[in-house]
Amino acid sequence: MIKLDLAHKNFIQQLEDQGRSKSTLIAYGKDIEQLVDHLQKKGINLVTDIELDHLEEFMKKLANENYTPKSISRKTNSTKTFFRFLKEAGHIIENIADFLKHPKVEIKAPRILTKLEYRALRDAARDDVRTFAIIEVLLQTGVTISELADINISNLQVEKETGSLSVPKKSSKEGRTIPLNKAAVEAVKKYLDHERPKIDDSRHLFITKTGKPLLVRNIRSTMERYFKLAGVEKAKVNDLRHTFVAHHLSQGTNLLFISKIAGHKRISTTERYLQYIERVEVEEKSELGVL
Repeated sequence: MIKLDLAHKNFIQQLEDQGRSKSTLIAYGKDIEQLVDHLQKKGINLVTDIELDHLEEFMKKLANENYTPKSISRKTNSTKTFFRFLKEAGHIIENIADFLKHPKVEIKAPRILTKLEYRALRDAARDDVRTFAIIEVLLQTGVTISELADINISNLQVEKETGSLSVPKKSSKEGRTIPLNKAAVEAVKKYLDHERPKIDDSRHLFITKTGKPLLVRNIRSTMERYFKLAGVEKAKVNDLRHTFVAHHLSQGTNLLFISKIAGHKRISTTERYLQYIERVEVEEKSELGVL
């Protein structure tokens, strides 16, 4: 029999050994820490003493504390993953978390930038060579913010006007190679030639003036500033990924190709963007005064 504290520690260690990102480790760590704290306050200290009612009570407690259904669903997922670990490690016989239900979560439409919006974003960052390169890579490849932060110079294959970006396999997410168009290559080349500090031991593409990797939080705060300067409202970094997928589909790019490039685990994830394409086209016509 294993105590909750040790089980929690071993669970996070396994995730780290699997190569999960720091943000994933932090998220799982906090979710299970919150669950463990709740159970211990109930006098439960061994994993074998946990019952389904205890887990359901924890989720109900979160709802009463005004956690959103989306947050509770994430914590439900963390709990299920934790209990799969306990079962596989032989700490429990029955995985009671299999019977734990997710709350109903309303799936919001993705925020897709119109052409006028992402052109305004580009214009706002035109004189900031590094940020402009970041925007182009996000817009032209559809990578996530964590994938962007992890790009090494060795992941880039640049020819005269085009190239490719290799995104390594990470955890359960398969690796993939993304073509780089002229716009992305030009922006990256300009950054490498004129702005990026010449520090030999810095492997990452996007770095600070002292050669340290640009962190996700740094990228996010910078992008938030330029969204504001561009007058693009209610947009986040990941919305550039949504924009990449939606605009390629609207241009008739093959669905399977976009799904693979975006790194979607299921093609249904890519397919759901199809229902939003017409709306974006209408918004763009309205911006241009066509309607």
